[in-house]
Amino acid sequence: MEHGSASVTSLVIVILAAFITPILLHRFKLRTVPIVVAEIIVGLIIGKSGFDLIESGMWLETLSTLGFIFLMFLSGLEIDFSAFAGGQKKEKTAKGNFAPNPLKIASSMFVVILLLSLGMSYLFVVFDFIDNVFLMTLIISTISLGVVVPTLKDAGMMKTHIGQIVLLVTVIADLTTMILLAVFVSIYGGEESGSMWLLLILFGAGVLIYFVGKRFREQSFVQTMSKGTVQIDTRAIFTIIMVLVGISETVGAENILGAFLAGVIVALLSPNQEMVKRLDSFGYGFLIPIFFVMVGVGIDIPTLFQDSKILLLMPLLFLALVIAKMVPSLMLRRWYSWKEVFASGSILTAKLSLVIAAATIGEEMGLITTRMEGALILVSVISCLIAPVIFKKLYNQDEEETEYNYTVSFIGSNRMTLPVVRELDPKLYETHLYHTKVEKVDERISNSCFEINDVESYDVDDLHGQGIFDVDVLVVSTGDEQQNAVIAKYAKDRGVERVIARAETSELNNELKAYGVEVFSVFLSSKALLKAMIVAPNSVDLLTKQESQLYQINMNNPRYDGMYLRNFPFTGDVIMVRIFRDKDSIVPHGDTELKMDDRLIVTGSSEYVEELRMDLEFCEMC
Repeated sequence: MEHGSASVTSLVIVILAAFITPILLHRFKLRTVPIVVAEIIVGLIIGKSGFDLIESGMWLETLSTLGFIFLMFLSGLEIDFSAFAGGQKKEKTAKGNFAPNPLKIASSMFVVILLLSLGMSYLFVVFDFIDNVFLMTLIISTISLGVVVPTLKDAGMMKTHIGQIVLLVTVIADLTTMILLAVFVSIYGGEESGSMWLLLILFGAGVLIYFVGKRFREQSFVQTMSKGTVQIDTRAIFTIIMVLVGISETVGAENILGAFLAGVIVALLSPNQEMVKRLDSFGYGFLIPIFFVMVGVGIDIPTLFQDSKILLLMPLLFLALVIAKMVPSLMLRRWYSWKEVFASGSILTAKLSLVIAAATIGEEMGLITTRMEGALILVSVISCLIAPVIFKKLYNQDEEETEYNYTVSFIGSNRMTLPVVRELDPKLYETHLYHTKVEKVDERISNSCFEINDVESYDVDDLHGQGIFDVDVLVVSTGDEQQNAVIAKYAKDRGVERVIARAETSELNNELKAYGVEVFSVFLSSKALLKAMIVAPNSVDLLTKQESQLYQINMNNPRYDGMYLRNFPFTGDVIMVRIFRDKDSIVPHGDTELKMDDRLIVTGSSEYVEELRMDLEFCEMC
């Protein structure tokens, strides 16, 4: 009983440590430190390297293993296979040449990474640091998807060309090294690991599960049973994880391969984002922190310092990580600046979960010592500490050198202002979007790609208190043209150099022009455009780059039912022109709510319209 009591006490300490860690990061504003790295550091403090408070037992071992399995599942789930799709439009970089094809350049970079890793691994074997070239190649070549993705998101680089290249390199590295790790276990694992051909059973089961899931996710009963206490979609996902983990263990592969394959299958089935959020919440809120804290608990740093070979290995291994990622990144110099190249190379050096997996497996198979395992994990932790910091420093320096030519405030978020905000060059215009608060608060506002500042009202005193009039250009486009006129006149009185206001009536139009306000209206703009198309069609081509075709999309996805348009997560160059609801025709604006069975008339690039159609017309697993 005493041993069981100590085990439960250790579990409580680990859970408390996992709970306190993010609070400490927030309190001391350590935003550049990934939370998983902080959890390992806390584990070092309370484990063998520090106060040695933790006694391993059944509870901790079981939960830690489940955390590792769930981490591998979420790593597979994070892979966005749409990134592998071709047909992307060519864009010019800041150097004036066309950006490279992300998939081609990413594949080329990973091939170079793999070759360099193989060469340096051979040197580690020659100098007797490790006995297995294959294992060291996997450790050097892998990249941490869990560190790269949030870092790119925080930097706002996910949708940029260079961001897509970095993401694709990471995804390719994650997929390839995971498969190679399974092959490694099959070759070096001995009799218990089974034959390599048995892996085909695992992948065959994965393919079968994918087609079964694809068939049943569209059934109406699935949507019905996904609510209340049934939650059939969540049950299905955990069943997929455990079935594939079980098969993976049976055929002699590591359980993490089955978990990773389960994540890939679920990602291919395009799960509902709310369900993904629930899975993230469960994984990163409970199981995964326990695993990472226990990783730190198991590392005994004092014993590492007792081995001179280990002490020499760690800096050499870190240097190998840098070389293996920085040299291939030089391929980007043709299109991007040195800062972008070095920033990309630095974030690619981050590695964590797969290194832990490879090191753990290597130690279990007797290919490396416990000290070597700890050294490999410690180097990966250091890489995750250093890489995001260097990346953010280079990126921030780039931002600091950017000098905006104009500061523009938009009052009113609607179909007129949102597309303009999106398309203004961020290097030339600093934009701010303001809208009145709405009573209905939707948690999905966090998914919006626009940063909208809430104001209590459009009263000029309230607006003045927010500093909205301290700009170079003010655009006023609320739904009330009289209100637009009041705000515009006040802005001119306050000395705003350029004020642009929306006014539809000719009387108000003339009044504002006399006041020095620039005026636009939907009616006048349409008339001017038609005249320009007749008189000077080439000038219209110069001004319009988007496709002008209209498309109809039926709103069938309950996830967006009741969502305000200003909170809708717009994707790409798509503008909503009209909404038909029953017999009503609605001109959409920021406070228009989407309803089930709405017929949306949209315009924009065909590829983005198709993406929006897939999102709205086909209900995903809810």
